[in-house]
Amino acid sequence: MMKNFTKEELLNSESGFRRDFVNSLSGYKSLNLIGTKNKAGISNLSPFSQVFHIGASPPLVGILFRPHTVERHTLENILATEYFTLNHVHESFYKQAHQTAASYKESEFVATGLNEVYKNDFFAPFVENSPVQLACKLVETQTLQVNGTVLVIASIEEVCVDSKGLRTDGSLDLEALGTVTVSGLDEYYVGKRLAKLSYPKPGKDLEVLI
Repeated sequence: MMKNFTKEELLNSESGFRRDFVNSLSGYKSLNLIGTKNKAGISNLSPFSQVFHIGASPPLVGILFRPHTVERHTLENILATEYFTLNHVHESFYKQAHQTAASYKESEFVATGLNEVYKNDFFAPFVENSPVQLACKLVETQTLQVNGTVLVIASIEEVCVDSKGLRTDGSLDLEALGTVTVSGLDEYYVGKRLAKLSYPKPGKDLEVLI
């Protein structure tokens, strides 16, 4: 049986229910740890599920941040230094990734036991053992008028990917990589491929490629 909710019912519901319910409506979301460092050299690590593709030529990625009305170290470090990393979460350390959301006075790398690594003189730290690592540089920010959330657009400067998940056509086998996805704020999954299908064209049957 389907249950219906109106906008008014959602707005009048208990805040915790509304938060968890609405956060789950978009379905499975990508999960990344964003690595940053402030100008004093202190690293920061935080989980984000609002990361999405902007374009491929040039390669661009977008991240949506909650309103900048309180201290937000990740956003502030990006605005100050322009550099950050995106790191896929592997199933071997998803609990530590979740724990990085806690409020620490020290670096989340130290607090959770995740190892920070630096590559090719890039300013921001990567997460060791992450199967997909992106070095990103800030290009543009926009504050959305509808609710004050901040859109960060960045260029992908470099990518490091575990070769076992890289196909010859350029796509990634996220199942082979062990990449974790998230529903809502705190429920984690690993993906299971149904099929990789051919490009859809009118009057032509789809082919199962993988």
